[in-house]
Amino acid sequence: MKDYHSIRELFEEADLRRCSPGVLACRKEAEEQNIPYEEAWERMKKLIPIFEHSIRRGLADKSRSLSGMIGGDANRLYRAKMHFLSPVCRRACAYAIAAAEANAKMYRIVACPTAGSCGIVPAVLGAVGREIRATEDEYTRALFTAGAIGRVVAEQASIAGAVGGCQAECGTAVGMAAAGAVDLLGGTTEQMGDALALGIKNLLGLVCDPVAGLVEVPCVKRNGMDAVIALTAAEMALAGIHSVIPPDEVIDAMGKIGRLLPASLRETSQAGLAVTPTGQRITEELNRKLKTS
Repeated sequence: MKDYHSIRELFEEADLRRCSPGVLACRKEAEEQNIPYEEAWERMKKLIPIFEHSIRRGLADKSRSLSGMIGGDANRLYRAKMHFLSPVCRRACAYAIAAAEANAKMYRIVACPTAGSCGIVPAVLGAVGREIRATEDEYTRALFTAGAIGRVVAEQASIAGAVGGCQAECGTAVGMAAAGAVDLLGGTTEQMGDALALGIKNLLGLVCDPVAGLVEVPCVKRNGMDAVIALTAAEMALAGIHSVIPPDEVIDAMGKIGRLLPASLRETSQAGLAVTPTGQRITEELNRKLKTS
Protein backbone atom coordinates (compact mmCIF):
# COMPACT_ATOMS: atom_id res chain seq x y z
CA MET A 1 0.00 0.00 0.00
CA LYS A 2 1.00 3.64 -0.34
CA ASP A 3 3.45 4.94 2.28
CA TYR A 4 2.46 7.81 4.51
CA HIS A 5 4.92 10.23 6.11
CA SER A 6 2.52 12.90 7.32
CA ILE A 7 -0.88 13.15 8.94
CA ARG A 8 -2.23 14.71 5.75
CA GLU A 9 -1.09 11.76 3.63
CA LEU A 10 -2.50 9.27 6.14
CA PHE A 11 -5.89 10.94 6.35
CA GLU A 12 -6.19 11.60 2.62
CA GLU A 13 -5.55 7.92 1.90
CA ALA A 14 -8.07 6.90 4.57
CA ASP A 15 -10.70 9.19 3.08
CA LEU A 16 -9.94 7.93 -0.42
CA ARG A 17 -10.41 4.33 0.71
CA ARG A 18 -13.36 5.30 2.95
CA CYS A 19 -11.89 3.60 5.99
CA SER A 20 -10.41 4.45 9.36
CA PRO A 21 -6.74 5.44 9.51
CA GLY A 22 -6.45 2.47 11.85
CA VAL A 23 -7.34 0.08 9.05
CA LEU A 24 -4.61 1.60 6.86
CA ALA A 25 -2.13 1.35 9.73
CA CYS A 26 -2.94 -2.32 10.16
CA ARG A 27 -2.46 -2.93 6.44
CA LYS A 28 0.89 -1.16 6.60
CA GLU A 29 1.94 -3.23 9.61
CA ALA A 30 0.97 -6.45 7.86
CA GLU A 31 2.87 -5.43 4.74
CA GLU A 32 6.03 -4.49 6.63
CA GLN A 33 5.96 -7.62 8.78
CA ASN A 34 5.05 -9.80 5.78
CA ILE A 35 2.10 -11.30 7.63
CA PRO A 36 -1.62 -11.51 6.85
CA TYR A 37 -3.79 -8.51 7.73
CA GLU A 38 -5.78 -10.63 10.18
CA GLU A 39 -2.63 -11.64 12.06
CA ALA A 40 -1.51 -8.02 12.43
CA TRP A 41 -4.98 -7.14 13.73
CA GLU A 42 -4.93 -9.97 16.27
CA ARG A 43 -1.46 -8.96 17.48
CA MET A 44 -2.72 -5.49 18.31
CA LYS A 45 -5.86 -6.91 19.91
CA LYS A 46 -3.68 -9.01 22.23
CA LEU A 47 -2.31 -5.78 23.74
CA ILE A 48 -5.72 -4.86 25.15
CA PRO A 49 -5.57 -7.33 28.08
CA ILE A 50 -2.06 -6.06 28.91
CA PHE A 51 -3.36 -2.49 29.01
CA GLU A 52 -6.24 -3.56 31.22
CA HIS A 53 -4.06 -5.62 33.54
CA SER A 54 -1.58 -2.78 34.09
CA ILE A 55 -4.48 -0.48 34.99
CA ARG A 56 -6.06 -3.02 37.36
CA ARG A 57 -2.68 -3.72 38.97
CA GLY A 58 -2.01 -0.03 39.45
CA LEU A 59 -5.44 0.60 40.93
CA ALA A 60 -5.20 -2.32 43.35
CA ASP A 61 -1.60 -1.91 44.54
CA LYS A 62 -1.46 0.89 47.11
CA SER A 63 2.18 0.22 48.09
CA ARG A 64 4.93 2.74 47.44
CA SER A 65 7.51 2.36 44.71
CA LEU A 66 11.06 1.40 45.70
CA SER A 67 12.00 5.07 45.76
CA GLY A 68 9.04 5.85 48.00
CA MET A 69 8.01 8.76 45.81
CA ILE A 70 4.81 7.37 44.34
CA GLY A 71 2.15 4.76 44.97
CA GLY A 72 -1.52 4.51 45.87
CA ASP A 73 -2.63 7.72 44.16
CA ALA A 74 -4.54 5.95 41.40
CA ASN A 75 -6.57 4.05 44.00
CA ARG A 76 -7.07 7.21 46.04
CA LEU A 77 -8.40 9.20 43.07
CA TYR A 78 -10.57 6.36 41.79
CA ARG A 79 -12.34 6.03 45.14
CA ALA A 80 -12.58 9.72 45.96
CA LYS A 81 -15.74 11.78 45.65
CA MET A 82 -15.47 13.98 42.57
CA HIS A 83 -16.43 17.63 42.70
CA PHE A 84 -15.76 18.61 39.09
CA LEU A 85 -14.59 15.69 36.95
CA SER A 86 -17.15 13.66 35.02
CA PRO A 87 -17.15 9.87 35.50
CA VAL A 88 -15.27 9.38 32.21
CA CYS A 89 -12.63 11.98 33.12
CA ARG A 90 -12.25 10.48 36.59
CA ARG A 91 -11.73 7.03 35.16
CA ALA A 92 -9.29 8.24 32.52
CA CYS A 93 -7.23 10.21 35.04
CA ALA A 94 -7.15 7.35 37.56
CA TYR A 95 -6.44 4.74 34.86
CA ALA A 96 -3.52 6.77 33.52
CA ILE A 97 -1.98 7.19 36.97
CA ALA A 98 -2.55 3.48 37.62
CA ALA A 99 -0.67 2.39 34.49
CA ALA A 100 2.14 4.85 35.21
CA GLU A 101 2.39 3.60 38.80
CA ALA A 102 2.49 0.03 37.47
CA ASN A 103 5.42 1.04 35.28
CA ALA A 104 7.26 2.61 38.23
CA LYS A 105 6.80 -0.64 40.18
CA MET A 106 8.19 -2.71 37.31
CA TYR A 107 4.91 -4.36 36.38
CA ARG A 108 4.19 -5.21 32.77
CA ILE A 109 3.01 -2.27 30.67
CA VAL A 110 2.84 -1.31 27.00
CA ALA A 111 5.05 1.63 26.06
CA CYS A 112 2.73 3.73 23.90
CA PRO A 113 4.61 5.58 22.71
CA THR A 114 7.04 5.39 25.67
CA ALA A 115 7.15 3.95 29.18
CA GLY A 116 7.09 7.45 30.65
CA SER A 117 3.80 8.20 28.89
CA CYS A 118 2.39 4.67 29.04
CA GLY A 119 -0.81 5.57 30.89
CA ILE A 120 -2.40 8.11 28.56
CA VAL A 121 -3.50 6.09 25.52
CA PRO A 122 -4.85 3.04 27.40
CA ALA A 123 -6.56 5.25 29.96
CA VAL A 124 -8.35 7.44 27.46
CA LEU A 125 -9.38 4.65 25.12
CA GLY A 126 -10.27 2.41 28.06
CA ALA A 127 -12.45 5.06 29.72
CA VAL A 128 -14.15 6.08 26.47
CA GLY A 129 -14.53 2.46 25.37
CA ARG A 130 -16.18 1.53 28.66
CA GLU A 131 -18.57 4.47 28.40
CA ILE A 132 -19.75 3.59 24.89
CA ARG A 133 -19.39 -0.19 25.37
CA ALA A 134 -16.93 -0.45 22.49
CA THR A 135 -16.15 -3.86 21.07
CA GLU A 136 -12.62 -5.27 21.05
CA ASP A 137 -12.41 -4.67 17.30
CA GLU A 138 -13.42 -1.01 17.73
CA TYR A 139 -10.79 -0.66 20.46
CA THR A 140 -8.21 -2.34 18.22
CA ARG A 141 -9.01 0.00 15.33
CA ALA A 142 -8.60 3.03 17.60
CA LEU A 143 -5.25 1.67 18.84
CA PHE A 144 -4.04 1.34 15.25
CA THR A 145 -5.15 4.92 14.56
CA ALA A 146 -3.27 6.11 17.65
CA GLY A 147 -0.25 4.09 16.57
CA ALA A 148 -0.31 5.65 13.10
CA ILE A 149 -0.20 9.11 14.70
CA GLY A 150 2.74 8.05 16.86
CA ARG A 151 4.55 6.70 13.83
CA VAL A 152 4.32 10.03 12.02
CA VAL A 153 5.47 11.99 15.08
CA ALA A 154 8.42 9.63 15.60
CA GLU A 155 9.46 10.11 11.97
CA GLN A 156 8.90 13.85 11.69
CA ALA A 157 9.83 15.00 15.21
CA SER A 158 10.59 12.66 18.14
CA ILE A 159 8.85 10.63 20.83
CA ALA A 160 11.88 10.57 23.16
CA GLY A 161 12.17 12.80 26.20
CA ALA A 162 15.95 12.79 25.83
CA VAL A 163 15.54 14.33 22.38
CA GLY A 164 12.49 16.57 22.64
CA GLY A 165 11.55 16.88 26.30
CA CYS A 166 8.31 15.62 27.83
CA GLN A 167 6.31 17.24 25.03
CA ALA A 168 7.72 14.49 22.81
CA GLU A 169 6.51 11.75 25.16
CA CYS A 170 3.33 12.94 26.89
CA GLY A 171 2.54 15.40 24.11
CA THR A 172 2.65 12.68 21.50
CA ALA A 173 0.62 10.34 23.71
CA VAL A 174 -2.05 13.03 24.13
CA GLY A 175 -2.27 13.48 20.36
CA MET A 176 -2.47 9.71 19.86
CA ALA A 177 -5.13 9.30 22.54
CA ALA A 178 -7.23 12.25 21.35
CA ALA A 179 -7.27 11.03 17.75
CA GLY A 180 -7.94 7.47 18.89
CA ALA A 181 -10.87 8.61 21.02
CA VAL A 182 -12.39 10.46 18.07
CA ASP A 183 -12.00 7.33 15.95
CA LEU A 184 -13.63 5.25 18.69
CA LEU A 185 -16.57 7.65 18.65
CA GLY A 186 -16.93 7.46 14.88
CA GLY A 187 -15.51 10.89 14.08
CA THR A 188 -14.04 12.06 10.79
CA THR A 189 -10.37 12.26 9.88
CA GLU A 190 -10.68 16.05 10.01
CA GLN A 191 -11.88 15.80 13.60
CA MET A 192 -9.06 13.37 14.43
CA GLY A 193 -6.55 15.85 13.03
CA ASP A 194 -8.04 18.71 15.02
CA ALA A 195 -8.04 16.62 18.19
CA LEU A 196 -4.40 15.60 17.93
CA ALA A 197 -3.31 19.12 16.97
CA LEU A 198 -5.26 20.74 19.83
CA GLY A 199 -3.86 18.20 22.28
CA ILE A 200 -0.22 18.48 21.26
CA LYS A 201 -0.36 22.29 21.04
CA ASN A 202 -1.34 22.45 24.70
CA LEU A 203 1.87 20.67 25.71
CA LEU A 204 4.42 22.36 23.46
CA GLY A 205 7.56 23.22 25.41
CA LEU A 206 6.89 20.76 28.23
CA VAL A 207 10.27 19.80 29.67
CA CYS A 208 11.52 16.45 30.94
CA ASP A 209 12.89 16.96 34.46
CA PRO A 210 12.48 13.69 36.40
CA VAL A 211 13.46 13.78 40.07
CA ALA A 212 16.41 11.44 40.72
CA GLY A 213 16.28 10.38 37.09
CA LEU A 214 13.31 8.09 37.76
CA VAL A 215 10.10 7.95 35.73
CA GLU A 216 8.00 8.85 38.77
CA VAL A 217 7.95 12.55 39.69
CA PRO A 218 6.45 14.43 37.89
CA CYS A 219 5.83 11.75 35.26
CA VAL A 220 3.12 9.67 36.95
CA LYS A 221 0.73 12.52 37.69
CA ARG A 222 1.43 14.12 34.33
CA ASN A 223 -0.05 10.99 32.78
CA GLY A 224 -3.24 11.54 34.77
CA MET A 225 -3.52 15.22 33.93
CA ASP A 226 -2.71 14.64 30.27
CA ALA A 227 -5.39 11.96 29.90
CA VAL A 228 -7.95 14.65 30.74
CA ILE A 229 -6.31 17.01 28.23
CA ALA A 230 -6.67 14.34 25.54
CA LEU A 231 -10.38 13.94 26.34
CA THR A 232 -10.83 17.72 26.22
CA ALA A 233 -9.11 17.91 22.83
CA ALA A 234 -11.34 15.14 21.50
CA GLU A 235 -14.48 16.85 22.81
CA MET A 236 -13.44 20.16 21.25
CA ALA A 237 -12.82 18.53 17.87
CA LEU A 238 -16.11 16.63 17.96
CA ALA A 239 -17.89 19.88 18.81
CA GLY A 240 -16.56 21.38 15.59
CA ILE A 241 -13.66 23.38 17.05
CA HIS A 242 -10.74 23.51 14.62
CA SER A 243 -7.02 23.89 15.15
CA VAL A 244 -5.84 26.98 13.30
CA ILE A 245 -2.44 25.33 12.84
CA PRO A 246 -2.68 22.02 10.89
CA PRO A 247 -1.51 18.85 12.66
CA ASP A 248 1.60 18.35 10.54
CA GLU A 249 2.74 21.90 11.26
CA VAL A 250 2.10 21.36 14.97
CA ILE A 251 4.25 18.22 14.88
CA ASP A 252 6.99 20.08 13.01
CA ALA A 253 6.88 22.89 15.59
CA MET A 254 7.17 20.35 18.40
CA GLY A 255 10.26 18.88 16.80
CA LYS A 256 11.88 22.29 16.41
CA ILE A 257 11.02 23.30 19.98
CA GLY A 258 12.54 20.06 21.24
CA ARG A 259 15.81 20.81 19.47
CA LEU A 260 15.85 24.25 21.08
CA LEU A 261 15.52 22.86 24.60
CA PRO A 262 18.79 22.72 26.53
CA ALA A 263 20.13 19.29 27.44
CA SER A 264 19.43 20.08 31.10
CA LEU A 265 15.69 19.92 30.35
CA ARG A 266 15.78 16.75 28.27
CA GLU A 267 15.72 13.84 30.73
CA THR A 268 19.10 14.57 32.32
CA SER A 269 17.67 15.70 35.69
CA GLN A 270 19.96 18.74 35.63
CA ALA A 271 17.24 21.41 35.83
CA GLY A 272 13.59 22.00 36.61
CA LEU A 273 11.92 20.00 39.37
CA ALA A 274 14.91 17.68 39.63
CA VAL A 275 17.12 20.42 41.08
CA THR A 276 14.64 22.00 43.48
CA PRO A 277 15.71 21.71 47.14
CA THR A 278 13.26 18.85 47.67
CA GLY A 279 14.24 17.17 44.41
CA GLN A 280 17.91 17.32 45.34
CA ARG A 281 17.24 16.02 48.85
CA ILE A 282 15.34 13.04 47.48
CA THR A 283 18.11 12.33 44.98
CA GLU A 284 20.77 12.45 47.71
CA GLU A 285 18.76 10.16 49.98
CA LEU A 286 18.26 7.61 47.22
CA ASN A 287 21.94 7.72 46.31
CA ARG A 288 22.88 7.05 49.94
CA LYS A 289 20.51 4.07 50.05
CA LEU A 290 22.07 2.67 46.89
CA LYS A 291 25.57 2.96 48.32
CA THR A 292 24.64 1.15 51.53
CA SER A 293 22.52 -1.58 49.92
